[in-house]
Amino acid sequence: MEKINQALFLFLNAPEHPSAVLVALAQGLANYVIWIVPAVLILGWLRGNEHVRRLMLVAAASGVAGLLVNQAIGLVWQHPRPFMMGLGHTLMVHAADSSFPSDHLTVLWAVSFSFLTHQRWRVAGIILAILGLPVAWARIYLGVHFPLDMVGAVIVAGFSVWLCVHEERQFLEPAFHWITAIERILFAPLIRRGWIKR
Repeated sequence: MEKINQALFLFLNAPEHPSAVLVALAQGLANYVIWIVPAVLILGWLRGNEHVRRLMLVAAASGVAGLLVNQAIGLVWQHPRPFMMGLGHTLMVHAADSSFPSDHLTVLWAVSFSFLTHQRWRVAGIILAILGLPVAWARIYLGVHFPLDMVGAVIVAGFSVWLCVHEERQFLEPAFHWITAIERILFAPLIRRGWIKR
């Protein structure tokens, strides 16, 4: 499996003399697409009704749970990144930590999968899921991830969403009430003006 993983990486990784345009595109995808996630979650929370806010909380919790699972995997099994093994070409700076699974893709897909569980948000979920594909390619192309890191991200994201949806009443319901109470205190002037929904 590791040989297949490395062979796929070398196939998708940037060549020795890559196109500057392609490198710039890959760096943009690898570094900036992830910021769509907090933007959607924050906007959904501030402008949505109570149902939408609960959805945003479950989606955010799914992303956080995914990151925690990734950290646990990294503690149990450290898989080096390609540049730590001297494989391929590395075109972006990254910490020399465990590569499996990809944190970027775990968060992106956890939020997208969470949206997919709600009919009215399925289009947003599909868009985010599709956006994950070029992000996955970019992080492999730039030399910081292996293809199987992305497969791991899909599995962890799916597990995290399942966990958060099934534990929503026990853990997220109390959190929702606390967050709502704090928000009403901190943003009272904006709520009165109608900029943030109650």
